[in-house]
Amino acid sequence: MAKMKKKMKGNGGFSILETLIALFMTGIVISAILGVYANQHKNWLVQEEVADIQQNARAVIGELTKQIRMAGYKLPLGLDGIEAHNTNPDTVVVTYSDNISNAPLSANMASSSAELQCDGQDVTFLHDGQLAYIFDPDSGGGEFFTITDVQASPPRLQHGIPLSKAYRTGAIVLSLQHIKYYVDQTDTLHPNLMMKLPGQGAAVYAEGVEDLQFRYTMKNGMVVDVPTVAFDIREVSISITARSSKPDPNLPGNPYRRRTFFSQVNLRNLSS
Repeated sequence: MAKMKKKMKGNGGFSILETLIALFMTGIVISAILGVYANQHKNWLVQEEVADIQQNARAVIGELTKQIRMAGYKLPLGLDGIEAHNTNPDTVVVTYSDNISNAPLSANMASSSAELQCDGQDVTFLHDGQLAYIFDPDSGGGEFFTITDVQASPPRLQHGIPLSKAYRTGAIVLSLQHIKYYVDQTDTLHPNLMMKLPGQGAAVYAEGVEDLQFRYTMKNGMVVDVPTVAFDIREVSISITARSSKPDPNLPGNPYRRRTFFSQVNLRNLSS
């Protein structure tokens, strides 16, 4: 019996020192595991952010490529398909006809504020509040105006602001797209690509776009920032820079992640 008690005393468990060492080793292992997890989680967040930046930039440059390729489509003589501004970030205005339909005037306007009569024409491709363009084939001139009311039968178009002149029979009313793209850096922490349609307020087209650059290749081969004659443009080079929405404290200097994408667009409607 005495021997059994002595044996039990020899197996009395861990000492305080052994327990502290075990806890210390356990803490080291847990800290290492948490460090690996935190690092992997950070890398995952960075990859997600980079993926969002790339997706955003690709969508923007895809839209600009599509719109600029349409520049000049079925425009009347004397109306430029591209209006370029070297504002750094640059600004561009793209104009093209979005509908093959048109509505010639069937009677002379009595005055510059008179309604537009289009007897025998289908004017349903136009709508109230739309920007339209009236073109005089004889003089080659024209102007934009906003339609305030479309009457289908008999076909009549109203406009709230008088035109620059009273147009004669045969002048043509066209439906046009006239889109302005520019970067708004008013809030330096949140730069955005803006899109503005005539008669409407500017709207955010894409968030996180901080730079937009255009270069224009002319028919003589010269590459310029601002073309002298828009009709002589043959190719447009586009550069878009998008950045992350939040700064990364681990990046030196300006702590934002950025991605830049490029595209080149042949202007088939101006070179034909």
